[in-house]
Amino acid sequence: MTRVDFYILASGSPEHIACKLSEKAYGLGNRVYIHTESAQQAQHMDELLWTFRDGSFVPHEQYQASAPRRTPIQIGCHENPDTDCDVLINLAGEVPLFFSRFLRVAELVGVEPAAKTQGRERFRFYRDRGYPLETHELPVTS
Repeated sequence: MTRVDFYILASGSPEHIACKLSEKAYGLGNRVYIHTESAQQAQHMDELLWTFRDGSFVPHEQYQASAPRRTPIQIGCHENPDTDCDVLINLAGEVPLFFSRFLRVAELVGVEPAAKTQGRERFRFYRDRGYPLETHELPVTS
């Protein structure tokens, strides 16, 4: 059964945390799909993964349905990606319908009131269906 981890941010952007989680998952040998709200956010994640931390190398590319996977980290906003990744990092406001294909899901909850409301709704969705949940409160970053 898919394990779901909620990361509650006290500050900072969910995109930056997604970069850190991607780097960690890659270091552990996992394949990652970063699900974004839009093509614009996917492009932003693509750029951010190159620059979020000096000395970091996180091989990634934007997901394309018919293209072969060349990197362990895929970024996209598709409703049902054809990918064999282990970890789903969700940056969208809603639960992706394809989440159960992944071993783990990382749900990032931003600091804005709307993001918190959406996070609560996603938490209830998983909880009501019996998925194992973990919550991680992330401290304020400078």
